[in-house]
Amino acid sequence: MSLGHALRRIAEEYPLARLEPPANHPLGWVIRRGAPDELRRLLGPQAGLLVKGSAGRGSRWAAVPWIAVFDPGVTTSATRGYYLVYLFPADREAVHLSLAQGTVAAIREHGPGAQASLRASGHGLRAALSDFAERLPERAIRLGTEGDLPGGYEAAHILGLTYGLDDLGDERRLTEDLAAGLSAYRALRARGGLAAVPG
Repeated sequence: MSLGHALRRIAEEYPLARLEPPANHPLGWVIRRGAPDELRRLLGPQAGLLVKGSAGRGSRWAAVPWIAVFDPGVTTSATRGYYLVYLFPADREAVHLSLAQGTVAAIREHGPGAQASLRASGHGLRAALSDFAERLPERAIRLGTEGDLPGGYEAAHILGLTYGLDDLGDERRLTEDLAAGLSAYRALRARGGLAAVPG
């Protein structure tokens, strides 16, 4: 299974899969194992990165499934820090590659003001990564579903790319874009991470 094939399956099949029980669903396997395994293969063992995928918990599908790459020196969880992630909008067949901030920690700390706080810090982080603006030009993403987490994911976006389904057939482009995203991730860590944004 190539990365593009796995991402396309998720983008195409997730809306219908959510109408069925998630337990032992084949698409859940693609999200939790198939796509992450392919990402690990592309990254190589020397990268020292963690890859995880989430389709939800227990008997509930996630509103927005994701496959994320974590630098353990920054975070090992999508709840805090910052990380590189593929997100799948609910309202259209597309995939976002996003350098994003942890959402749940912001919700816990700022409550109803979490999205405003994430957007403000995202603006500062984009400025710190201005040399990546041309390679990763998406400054905002839409996930097409309501709720604290989807809204938080949108607000937490720093920079990235959006793919239509036809774009996912170009494995070389996906690999190059992944490398660009990882370069931005590493640059953000080298430049002070979230502390690069003035308080």
